[in-house]
Amino acid sequence: MYIQREQGYDLGGVPALINIHKETCGNNFFRRAIWTGEYLQVTVMSIPPGGEIGLEIHENLDQFLRIEYGVASVYMGKTKQDVKFIGDANPDYAILIPAGTYHNIINQQKIPLKLYSIYAPPQHPIGTVHKTKFDADLAE
Repeated sequence: MYIQREQGYDLGGVPALINIHKETCGNNFFRRAIWTGEYLQVTVMSIPPGGEIGLEIHENLDQFLRIEYGVASVYMGKTKQDVKFIGDANPDYAILIPAGTYHNIINQQKIPLKLYSIYAPPQHPIGTVHKTKFDADLAE
């Protein structure tokens, strides 16, 4: 059985058909998990003007980010001291982050940045919703 996803909840590991552009651009929360399987997780994110994901590292997972709307300033490095500006990512760009890489995404535009993230393996509990970056920071 395959399910066509309805907005608002995490489907878990159920096979699904998702309009990822609509999910991403329609999301107004900082982070919302929309599909969490055993080995992979998809979240959608909305970074407000002047906002950022925040410098972070995932030691045991790879991450794929895709920009759907807006422009992301991308920073990466092997150590905190090595983090540098890599470039700007426009819609249709992908950002590939290997495990053990420090990274930050900053929205320096005057419009919300809309992107989705794929974590392998999952990073957040199933059904995670962080309405704001503050909520996300508290959950860490």
